[in-house]
Amino acid sequence: MEAESGGVDRILAEAIKASVAPGSSPSKLSAELACLLQEKGLPVPNPFLAQMLVSNLCFSDNTACLWKLLEQLMVSRVVSSLQVLALLTQRVIPNRKEQPVAYRLYLELLRRYSLDLPSSADPATCTDRILKSIDDALQLSQSHAVKQLEIGNTVVLFMFSVIKILLGCLIEDFGLDAYRNEQLSASGTDVRQGMETDDRGSNEKRSVRVKHRHTTNTIVSVEVLEEMTSNKKVQVFLHLVFINMPEQFNTVLNSMQVIEANKAKTNLSQSKVEKLYANIQRVIMDGNRLGKHSHFSCLFDTRPCNMGTGNSACWIPLDVFMENVMDGRNLHAISVIEALTEGIRTLKVINQASWQETFLALWISALRLVQRGRESLEGQALSHNPRFSMLLAIIPLSIAPLMHGKKSEIDGTQKELALSRRHGLISSLQVLGQFSWLLTAPPALVVAANDAANKAMDTISKMNGGTTNQNLKVVGSMLHLIVEACIARNLIDISVYFRPGYVVSSPKLETEALPNKESPWSSFLEGIPLSNLQNALIATPASSVEHLERLYGLAIDGLEEERLAASSIICGASLTCGWNVQEHAARLVVRLLSPISSPDSLNWTNYVQHMPMLHAILSSISSIDTVHILSLYGLIPELAASLMPICEAFGSMPPPSNHKSCTEKSSAYSVFSYAFLLLFRLWKFYRPPLEHCANARQDLTLEYLLLLQNRQVTLQNSNAQPVCINSFPKLQAWYVQNQMCMSSSTSGLHDRPVQQVVDMILTMIFSKATKSDCNSGTSSGDQHVDVLPLPAWDILEALPFVLEAILEACAHGQLCSRDLTLGLKEIVDLLPASLAIIITYFSAEITRGIWKPVVLNGTEWPSPAANLFLVDQEIKELLASAGVHIPRCYPRGLEPKLPLPMAILVSLTITFNFGGKNLDYIHGLFGQAIENCIGSSPWPSMPIIGALWTLKARRWHDFILLTLSRFPLVHDRDAVSQLICSCFSSFLDPASSRGFHFDANSGAVGLFGNGLIDNGALKHVAPGSLYVHSCRMFLDMHHAGDVIFRLVIDQAHEIAREWASNINLRSAGRTSLAVAVSKMRQVALLAACMLCLAGGLKLVQVLYEELFPTLLLLVGEGKSGTATTSPAGHVGNFLGGYAIAYLLVVSGSFIWGVGETSLLFTLVYSSKRAWVFGKHMEFLARLMEGETLPGCDPGTWKAYVLSFFRLLISLAATWIRDVKVETLRKLASGLRRWNEHELALALLELGGPAAMSAVVESLS
Repeated sequence: MEAESGGVDRILAEAIKASVAPGSSPSKLSAELACLLQEKGLPVPNPFLAQMLVSNLCFSDNTACLWKLLEQLMVSRVVSSLQVLALLTQRVIPNRKEQPVAYRLYLELLRRYSLDLPSSADPATCTDRILKSIDDALQLSQSHAVKQLEIGNTVVLFMFSVIKILLGCLIEDFGLDAYRNEQLSASGTDVRQGMETDDRGSNEKRSVRVKHRHTTNTIVSVEVLEEMTSNKKVQVFLHLVFINMPEQFNTVLNSMQVIEANKAKTNLSQSKVEKLYANIQRVIMDGNRLGKHSHFSCLFDTRPCNMGTGNSACWIPLDVFMENVMDGRNLHAISVIEALTEGIRTLKVINQASWQETFLALWISALRLVQRGRESLEGQALSHNPRFSMLLAIIPLSIAPLMHGKKSEIDGTQKELALSRRHGLISSLQVLGQFSWLLTAPPALVVAANDAANKAMDTISKMNGGTTNQNLKVVGSMLHLIVEACIARNLIDISVYFRPGYVVSSPKLETEALPNKESPWSSFLEGIPLSNLQNALIATPASSVEHLERLYGLAIDGLEEERLAASSIICGASLTCGWNVQEHAARLVVRLLSPISSPDSLNWTNYVQHMPMLHAILSSISSIDTVHILSLYGLIPELAASLMPICEAFGSMPPPSNHKSCTEKSSAYSVFSYAFLLLFRLWKFYRPPLEHCANARQDLTLEYLLLLQNRQVTLQNSNAQPVCINSFPKLQAWYVQNQMCMSSSTSGLHDRPVQQVVDMILTMIFSKATKSDCNSGTSSGDQHVDVLPLPAWDILEALPFVLEAILEACAHGQLCSRDLTLGLKEIVDLLPASLAIIITYFSAEITRGIWKPVVLNGTEWPSPAANLFLVDQEIKELLASAGVHIPRCYPRGLEPKLPLPMAILVSLTITFNFGGKNLDYIHGLFGQAIENCIGSSPWPSMPIIGALWTLKARRWHDFILLTLSRFPLVHDRDAVSQLICSCFSSFLDPASSRGFHFDANSGAVGLFGNGLIDNGALKHVAPGSLYVHSCRMFLDMHHAGDVIFRLVIDQAHEIAREWASNINLRSAGRTSLAVAVSKMRQVALLAACMLCLAGGLKLVQVLYEELFPTLLLLVGEGKSGTATTSPAGHVGNFLGGYAIAYLLVVSGSFIWGVGETSLLFTLVYSSKRAWVFGKHMEFLARLMEGETLPGCDPGTWKAYVLSFFRLLISLAATWIRDVKVETLRKLASGLRRWNEHELALALLELGGPAAMSAVVESLS
């Protein structure tokens, strides 16, 4: 290298002498230099020659001849233009004031040759040296944190650095440094190292001349910048920096904003500055350049739908999400708040909506959810409270993160974005006031709504300097509650009170005068004993977090009486309906269940002192509503982890000698039973996210719950120790036994300690059986329940053997059914936790299918004959109202029978009081256990169980019918197909012919109806509601996905035929086609919702990997019913391709998100995106390269590809970073063959830093 450098040095010295000779020609000298380099075997372009030339120019041989020679060498590519400009940038700019001529010449070279990009044909060694020289000059790799420089990213970063440096020079030269957000050096790097400034004196005349040249240079630099930034290639380079290095681009944007704001203070041409600023702004908006031309523009020029009314069908995912959240048995791997926040972002992007439209749609969807639940069914269904929590707690908490934007957003616009979002929220609340039919408060909220309205009136009166007129009344609405919820979360301020029409008052009648009640929380703060306020505080939500924190302190460190009262209060109204503090109450409740800091400290003494408090909490949170509220906040994994040590400790304690079977009093058995049954409910009956189970029917596992909890704890504290199930040996031993499906045999019990316990329990059961006749009518409630002086774990260990023995005895006639049922009831009365083992054991036996059915004749077993066929007919009619027509579930003339284990389990359920108080912990198990048994058994048991239950609990009639109506869909694929078709038809044609009224302006009302209750009775069920609450039970998810996918294609051709029949005027063609496209979007949007709901991540993966390739590309579209040569056929193919693309992108968006997501969201949902999406892009690349030929219509194929990439770029650009650069090159090459150059370029641009070289190559 030194020899090469020396050879170049000598050649350059001769050239410099020749350049100053009279009559010398720069072009001739350039040619001679090139020949000399070739003769000596030196590479061209030569990096050493460029370095030496610039070194001489700056400034020992700063002559015009040498500048001309340099330019000629750049033209002839003897030296690299980019290298020369980089070297000049380093040397000339710091001395631009002392060397104005050199700076002017530098600007001219920059104007002419900044886009003279390196050639890929240059020798590799030569290219590497040039890149290193550029990097050394401008410190690109250091200032931009680039590990490896290639031609592509070097060109991009060079262009960006030069523009940033020149803008810095302008700010410095005009003295505008004080206006900048960040102080930037003139070059962005320390370019003065090793430089000597020209410190020679000059006379005043020379000083004036230099100043004039400097002023001229400043004007020229703006012209050069404007010309550079207006160039399409430079625009692309800057856009690459904007996408991949937003923080770096922010410095340029800040500098440009300073110059534009102070242009009047300079001598610059204002038009040039404005053009320059517009060029920089165009870089930010560069992603919108697609879809402005070609016959596909109607797909992208129009917004998805008219969002002005707030009722548009394009917001149906919000309604689907909220309805799904109200299914109390779905375990959310993350909190609903985080999922909804990401969903709002996604839908805003998909619908190209403003923040006002987005928030308005959100409020309307939540209000519809509340309206549908105005009259809830009596039974084990969710009450109003979770719906109110969704509207008044979850949604405000979901909006809060949106107000602050994301880290990736440009610094200078963050405040503007925050103001825009806040304004959008306030505007949405103003517009929401127009939807009066949704704002009428349900009876349960009337008082709260009136209080909110009166609070606003009082505030207005006080701020206006007056007093509240007690003779006026204010009628509140849901709008007042929503506004108060937003104020409590600091989303808006009280200025909304003063908007016209917010508070409307009227004279108060004398009979309406009520005394003002002081809040019990005020009394609590004043020091009144907690015991005197306990009932009032339980019934009244806390008004601030400080109140809850003070209670929590008493629950942990107070006296025993205070601990008991405080824990009960926290579990009261603050948890169930304290919307402004609900998330804090929920977390405090779970924290109170962990009074012992570590599982290692498990011992009876530590837990016994907390027994009353734990009993109070567990009994309070066992209701379906409360558990569901905890699940909304993503606390199920933490709750499960808190319950495990409680089960371990109290399950090891024997009951006292005077123990009585009563869960209402604190004891080791009662605390254990509450904790164990709640834990059992969480992992046995909650449905896991489908991506974490092998099939749709699989239950959760304790390991998975602990995995979720450990993951969340690790994200908060990387040093935290994970909790494992082997930390709880008793629980683990039982869990292993349970995983074996209770298949132990009594023949292996000899000489085992558990044999004694089994014998004790069997003796208790059989001794009672011998004392009474099998047909005796004695009530179990009158019999004394024996006490077994054993720890709970010992009893649970023995129970499978006991159950096997009594089941065998019953099957062989040794134990009558009544005594068996009463014996089981006694076991449950003794230790309620045993119910979990009874359910698990008999459920496993039902699934095995080895037991003969028994006749339910009313003698030995309860008979359903009184209303069996009536219930069967009612279920059939209920399904028919949703568009699902099935034959009778139970044939007439057949004796009602059930498999023996199922008959035993059902008989046991009806021994309990269905409407009894304090039995939530039992009802929460039985109903779901029987539902699971129905779903897993092929026996037609559904109408029999329904008939027995409705006879026992007549008030639960409607709830039981609605629950059982879902089960024909579990196995019947035809019924699933009918339901899916009914969902589409009701959504697209709300004024359907099924006989009940819908608002034709809203697809959401068509899909979900206005509620279940009509004149006090359950007469119909909306197809959407039935689908949402049953789709996760479908055994064949692939079938559901296949039906949805084919319906989308069929709808495309149906819409095309409708378009062809309606179009009469050629001028109206584009408008009507846009309407057709909008309708197609709605179809695909609903399809995406249904796919994601039924199968989650798994079904979306199937859609990308199987359904799309198999059903469309490789096999063909199937029957379309329209000739391809007709206009309808062409449009049908066109819409079909677009709809499939929209379906794939939107489905992926719902599951994976469209932008940056939280670490937990990424771990749970987005971690597989790169693999699934990358494989799909590789598949498309093979098709576009001709390796595989699509089997569908070419128009459909092309419409799909172009639509998919355009949607991807506009909606989910972050996904493209996950794709291999080589795959992107192939896709871009295929698009260019279709003359889609802009689309190909946009695709490469979004490939991340690794794809910069590919972008530059495509522009070369």
